This record gives sequence, structure tokens and C-alpha cells, in this order.
Amino acid sequence: MQVLLLEDDIDLGQAVTEHLEAHGHEVQWVKRLAQAEAWMREHRADALLLDLSLPDGDALPALARWRAAGRREPALALTARGQVAERIAGLRAGADDYLVKPFDLDELIARLEAVRRRSGPAAPAPGIVLDAAARTARVGSRDVGFTAMEWAVLARLAQHPGRVYSRQEIESALADAGLSDAQSNSLEVIVSRLRKKLGAGAIHTLRGLGYRFDPAAGA
Repeated sequence: MQVLLLEDDIDLGQAVTEHLEAHGHEVQWVKRLAQAEAWMREHRADALLLDLSLPDGDALPALARWRAAGRREPALALTARGQVAERIAGLRAGADDYLVKPFDLDELIARLEAVRRRSGPAAPAPGIVLDAAARTARVGSRDVGFTAMEWAVLARLAQHPGRVYSRQEIESALADAGLSDAQSNSLEVIVSRLRKKLGAGAIHTLRGLGYRFDPAAGA
């Protein structure tokens, strides 16, 4: 699940990000409302985790605008506002649930997954089908080609979809293909290019752990 986390508290944001990633979710963590607004203009998340009081504004009016514009991502408000009237205001602005700080991280996971289930199933993904002989992929109705470095990384990740491969394992695949000398192509750049070709959700980054390929997420 792709989660947008809006939280300006560094310690809390880091803890939430690490906990979500440890449970297999991908997190886009931003610390300012303006960053969240910019990200939402270009992307879609599976769920939103929103601190309401930010240094550059209140997230509730932004959430209300997103709802008015037709955005329906399930939203969980993270806030120190515990009064009933404030929780009602958040729900009326478009929040699906409220979690008052301080909270337990496992409860956060449970509530997040609950609001995601209540929002209904996601639209079916077209999926990714690899052709190892041709070193190409079929993404929905599109045929996609790859450079040698892109294919070496993708082929290693695709050996066991869903498994997390460490940076060392992927760099080993590049070395095995005789491609480790290309200093201008860092692993992050290669993964970024693959995401552009396959869809943003095709390759997940798990901070401190590595990368995971999801062939059902191509778009």
C-alpha cells in the first residue's frame, strides 16, 4: 500500500515510516502542507496519514479541498486535538478516522488497514508480464524495452516477486552482467527509470532493507 504521511515531528514521522515499511507498505513522508499539496497534484496514494497542525497551515481545509475535487483516498487524521467537537470537524472535512496522539504504532496499522478496507477494493491493475528472451515487458497494453542495466536490475527483482532484495544483491546482479563499472548510473537512478516505464508501484523501496518487485502494480 502506498501511503502519504504528512507529519512535521521528525521523531514521530521516522517511527511511523519505519513501522509502516516494516509491515510492507511504501511511505511518502512529507513535513509541510505545501509539500503534501504538491505531491497530491502529481500522484495518488492508497491512504493518507495526516497530522492536522503543520507549521505552514491546517491540513483539514486541504483535505476538504481534495474531497471537493473528487479525491477519495481514505484518510486517517493524526492529531493532538482530542476534543469531540474537533474530531467531528475532522470527520466532516473528509477524514475517515481519527487517532489522537500519543498512539500505539500497531493500532495505527490496524486503523489504517481498516479505513483502506472500508474504502473498497482498488481498481484492478493491468499487471506486468516479462519476456526474458526478448528482455521486454508487457505493461497493460504497452510494450516496454529496457537498457542492459535496467534489465539486470529488473530480472534480479523478478526472480521472486514480493521478496525484498538488498542493495548488495542487486549490485551483484549488475556485476554478474559486467555492468558494475557504469558509475553514472546509480541504483537509485536505475530504479527511478524502471518505475517510469513500469508504473510507480511496480518497485517498492523499503528503507534500510532493499527493493521489492510487484508485477500486479504496473500501470
